[in-house]
Amino acid sequence: MNIREAQLEDVETLFHIRTSVIENYQSREELATLGITPKAIATMLQSDFRAWIAEIDGQPIGFSMANAVQKNIYGMFVLPAFESRGVGSALMQQAEEWLYSQEIEEIWLLTANEPKLRAYKFYLHLNWTPAEVQANGKIKFIKKRPD
Repeated sequence: MNIREAQLEDVETLFHIRTSVIENYQSREELATLGITPKAIATMLQSDFRAWIAEIDGQPIGFSMANAVQKNIYGMFVLPAFESRGVGSALMQQAEEWLYSQEIEEIWLLTANEPKLRAYKFYLHLNWTPAEVQANGKIKFIKKRPD
C-alpha cells in the first residue's frame, strides 16, 4: 500500500471513494446540500486542508482529510472491499502526524454517536477519546499530541 498527498486532479477520486462507503453513506446530492462540492473540495485543498490517498497497485482505495486551522480530521473513508486491512489506520496516522507537525496539541473529529458503528469502535481502537455530544447528535472525539 502506498499513501500519497492528494492533488487537485484527485477531487473526483475523493468523491468516488466518499460515495462508495456503506456506513455513513451520502450521495453527491446530499453532500452538495452540505456545501461539499468538487469546487469546495478543490478550494479546501488549496488552503489549510490536506488530504491523503491510499493506493494499492495504483488503485485509490481510501482517503483521509485534515484541517490545520480547525485542528481536526475532516474525513476518512475506505472502499468497502478494503476495510479491515489497516488502510484506515494508516490514513489516520498520516493525518494525525501532519496535524501534530503543525504544532497542534489537541485534535478532534466528529462521528455518529452510535457505539455499535464501526467508525466509533475504530476511533476508540486508535486511542481517540469521546469528549462531548454535539447539538446535532454527533460525538466529538479528541486526541492529544503524544509526548
